[in-house]
Amino acid sequence: MTDQLVEREVSAEQSFVDRVYAQLEQAGKAAQELAREGHSRGRLGHEGGLVERDAMVFQAAKRIAQLDAAHEGLVFGRLDLDSGVDPEPRYVGRIGLRDDNRDSLLIDWRAPAAAVFYQATAAEPQHVIRRRVLRSTGPKVVGVEDELLDADALAQAEAQGRELPIVGEGALMAQLSRARDRSMHSIVATIQAEQDKAIRAPGKGVVAISGGPGTGKTVVALHRAAYLLYNDRRRYESGGVLVVGPSGVFMRYIERVLPSLGETAVALRSLGEVVDGLRATRHDEPAVADIKGSERMAEVMRRAARQQAPGSPTEFRVFWRDERIVLDRSRLGQVRRSLMSQGRRNKQLPRVSAALLDAMWRQVRGERGRERGREAFDDDMLSRQDFLDFALGWCPPLDAPTVLGWLHDPDFLARVAEGVLAPEEQRVLTKAWSEGAGLSIEDVPLVDELRYALGDVPQRSDDERDDPLGLIEGAVDIQELMTASDREYATGRGWTPPTHSIEDDGFAHVLIDEAQDLTPMQWRMVGRRGRTASWTIVGDPAQSSWPVPAESAAARAAALEGKQVHEFHLSTNYRNSAEIYAHAAAYAERVGLDADLPDAVRRTGTEPVDITGVTDLEAATREAVVEMARTVSGTVGIVVPVARRSEVNSWLASWPELAGDAAGAARAAADAQSTPSGEDRVVVLTGLDTKGLEFDGIVVVRPQEIEDESATGRATLYVVLTRATQLLTTIS
Repeated sequence: MTDQLVEREVSAEQSFVDRVYAQLEQAGKAAQELAREGHSRGRLGHEGGLVERDAMVFQAAKRIAQLDAAHEGLVFGRLDLDSGVDPEPRYVGRIGLRDDNRDSLLIDWRAPAAAVFYQATAAEPQHVIRRRVLRSTGPKVVGVEDELLDADALAQAEAQGRELPIVGEGALMAQLSRARDRSMHSIVATIQAEQDKAIRAPGKGVVAISGGPGTGKTVVALHRAAYLLYNDRRRYESGGVLVVGPSGVFMRYIERVLPSLGETAVALRSLGEVVDGLRATRHDEPAVADIKGSERMAEVMRRAARQQAPGSPTEFRVFWRDERIVLDRSRLGQVRRSLMSQGRRNKQLPRVSAALLDAMWRQVRGERGRERGREAFDDDMLSRQDFLDFALGWCPPLDAPTVLGWLHDPDFLARVAEGVLAPEEQRVLTKAWSEGAGLSIEDVPLVDELRYALGDVPQRSDDERDDPLGLIEGAVDIQELMTASDREYATGRGWTPPTHSIEDDGFAHVLIDEAQDLTPMQWRMVGRRGRTASWTIVGDPAQSSWPVPAESAAARAAALEGKQVHEFHLSTNYRNSAEIYAHAAAYAERVGLDADLPDAVRRTGTEPVDITGVTDLEAATREAVVEMARTVSGTVGIVVPVARRSEVNSWLASWPELAGDAAGAARAAADAQSTPSGEDRVVVLTGLDTKGLEFDGIVVVRPQEIEDESATGRATLYVVLTRATQLLTTIS
């Protein structure tokens, strides 16, 4: 294959791509014109014009967003088929475009006509002679890679005068060999047949995608989300798609993928961001995380939500028409239990005053008190400020973070955790909460559990707002008080209360990546958002960081109850070189992990390096990292034990050889979930931080310490060893 042939083919494809971008620009102008016309409809002076304006502007905005997102890698594929099927090439891209004659210019990758791009193989070419992948930087074509799928059909085509040269090493190998940067690139152009089956699986029920490291599970799942949006846009755009990943680092790593495929109706959230209004970036120590993640905490949260608020009044006394009326602890306990038996705590707020008045009226026995009747009694009590203050103080509207704060008190925790958590577990939780480090990722499901146990504060109707007595319990405006309480909490503790009901938390589709790591409490949290949804679940049990798999499996089954599950298994490792994965697989077998071992299809000839007997850890790490950064053109990860992260970040910041590559070190040290910009090639991460990520090279510092950090440290180290695509060095 000559350079002239490659240049000729690239030039020919560039001509077509230029034509597509010109059409894209026209489409953008048309969308802008539609938006302007929509705004002009709003000046017609009647309701119909306003409706037309809103509809036109909305559609125009959606189209503009879609076109803006499509610029990067707009055209990535070409199919040349048998002349009897289609003599003209078919081009596949991020979105569909038509030319001025309304003929198809570019086929949307999710359209049925594009399915053969992924499904055709040499064994079953499906009338495809040549499959070509275009590699581009912005609008410029920088290379093409071909796969010959049907040699007999090629000979026939050439006999008919069609010229179809085969260029490059093949799309898959070229994609795997190129350097990684800090954002995952969409690899729709290299999705293989087994992956495509999972992408195009039925929209209902659950699609569970399993496979070992590097099999493309995440990319397949993201493309499935885009495929579902394409095929049933009304359902998924109105209901929304929730994508949940293990960390903020991971979510920022993948955030470009779906927008680059033309989809923007997707909520990308790490496990610390699933609950609206909260953002946690810090993990608890493993011993603490194991307790907070256990399903037993659901019972602790249920009990906490039913407790009397600490510091609330415990007694109310009043004289009324010769009667001495007392609400003591015993009577108040009976009232509270009765209210709690009727539903969530906050839902009972409109019944509080009526329940208290019932308990008080039963103590009125004298003729003078009874002669005016119950209505007069209620009116008198509701006009007393001391009674209204007592009612609100005894059963105030509550938010979940406030109740979680009650658990920081050892005596309160002991009361609600009796028989559920052992005294030592209670001590571990109390110590963790007393350190005042703020909300952790493991706290977020607890807040969610409390939010559902407490329920929403009832919304007032317009009639109730006009009623001078407010809600049923009297002139206590619960809604306004709750809003004020929320504002105070938001100011003091970083909690932004959701503006919608818990009934509106659901999505039309839920995608969970690294599902093997979800704790039972996290499964409960995510499950609430997918009760009526279809699901895509991605994971590898051998990579799990949760120490009690059976408990997590039960929680997962409860979250998916009643849904049909479609299983898909990916068996080819596209990420690691065969040399690196053989090293990782040998480790998994040596330590007894029941690992799914996929076949690695790419060899580099470079074996992993294990540096032992180190006396100066910084010097050895520096030498290994500098050498690796010189060798690879992409990213380098330094993976360290949690306790060494700050130390190694300080080393990296002081190494002049990597000054330009390590600009994100200080940010990473300050925020465990931060990630360097695209220009920063070297980053320090802990083992758990590497979940779902990949690097050209990995330097693992003190792997034994990573293994010893937790009960699942061996699985974590196995994950770390599978993050590198080209080079792997361990410093023991």
